[in-house]
Amino acid sequence: MSVAHSSRLVGFGHAVPARRVENAEIETQLGLDPGWVERRTGIRERRWVEAGETLTGLASRAGAAALDDAGIPRDDIALTLLATSTPDHLLPPSAPLLAHRLGLGRSGAIDLAGACSGFLYALTLADGFVRSQRKPVLVVAANILSRRINPAERASAVLFADAAGAVVVTPSDDPQTGLLGVDLAADGSRYDLISIAAGGSSQPFSPGMPPEDFLMTMRDGREMFARAVEMMATCAVRAMDVAGCTASEVSRFVPHQANTRIFEAVCDRLAIAPARTVRTIANYGNSSAATIPLSLSLEREERPFERGEKLLLAAAGAGLTGGAVVLGF
Repeated sequence: MSVAHSSRLVGFGHAVPARRVENAEIETQLGLDPGWVERRTGIRERRWVEAGETLTGLASRAGAAALDDAGIPRDDIALTLLATSTPDHLLPPSAPLLAHRLGLGRSGAIDLAGACSGFLYALTLADGFVRSQRKPVLVVAANILSRRINPAERASAVLFADAAGAVVVTPSDDPQTGLLGVDLAADGSRYDLISIAAGGSSQPFSPGMPPEDFLMTMRDGREMFARAVEMMATCAVRAMDVAGCTASEVSRFVPHQANTRIFEAVCDRLAIAPARTVRTIANYGNSSAATIPLSLSLEREERPFERGEKLLLAAAGAGLTGGAVVLGF
């Protein structure tokens, strides 16, 4: 009897800048009352890079940690996926440089721009590659959002951070490991809710362009909140249906760390107790696609994943993009 091909996550790693930025610094700049940021977002501090630090530098630290954790020869890695909204340059892509720095001489390398859902998109693509090619994949999600924040825009300036997280996905013959259920979504009708207007082919950089054109803008925080909750909850239910499990069978919920109020609303919709929700936002803020692999790596350090566990991952972000994954260990 043939064995169904599956995948398994075997290595985890993360990296964050050394610089801690506490709420008081941002609240003073924006004229906000002390405690305003934590009450509204759940964030107490976040990490920002210093001058000279690069996206591929941060990503390579997380990727190296995951590869060391996996204990796989680097020549075995057949594909490197980098989920980022802040590559080192518009051209060339950053993934080939990342693979080079990690010594992955036999790996393809692709940048993937999926905003806050980028890690889940990349993980889904990695799973498909591993199942078909039976070769390991490195997935890294990394962002340096501190260089894209408009310090005068309260809605986004208080949220965003810099970080990287990584996982190694390998072949498995156990059908209960890896991605047991996936649901990905997109809603381009509100493509512009969160955006950086300039820099693409529609609005190239030009002399004299106002700074706000190449910094992040959030046009309607309330609508983004409502749509993120709906997308994350809907995708989570569909992913669990595919996996053939219920919320009560999920041991840990690892949401995108956008805002505590968003993932608490999703927990309410899914009937997942707060005690089963992995939270890293208080100390690390919102690093977009990097928050889920960062959370997985930090959580594993505190409480290793056990055989038979099912984790639920869910995210939503600019685009609008969204998705959920049921992950088996």
